[in-house]
Amino acid sequence: MLIQDMHMYIMENVNMDITFTNLKELYERVLPALKAKSEELRRLGFEITERQIWDFLKEKKWKNSYNLLLYQMVDDIINLENIVIIDYYKKD
Repeated sequence: MLIQDMHMYIMENVNMDITFTNLKELYERVLPALKAKSEELRRLGFEITERQIWDFLKEKKWKNSYNLLLYQMVDDIINLENIVIIDYYKKD
């Protein structure tokens, strides 16, 4: 695929509505971001799983949110302050 063709494909699909029929589909879609955050925490010496990050954000950040966009969720995952989630799970 030529770069111009790839650019057109991306531009045509930017406004595409993505819907998920269940939480499992959504979880799988954001899993790469969850893995990246989990790996970042692991490099700092903390074993916090992708599922723990997901559960934390569902309970603490997204609980009362509606119509979140995929990019907003990925942004929340990537920009989650490490100390916040570390402190949350240290209490357990």
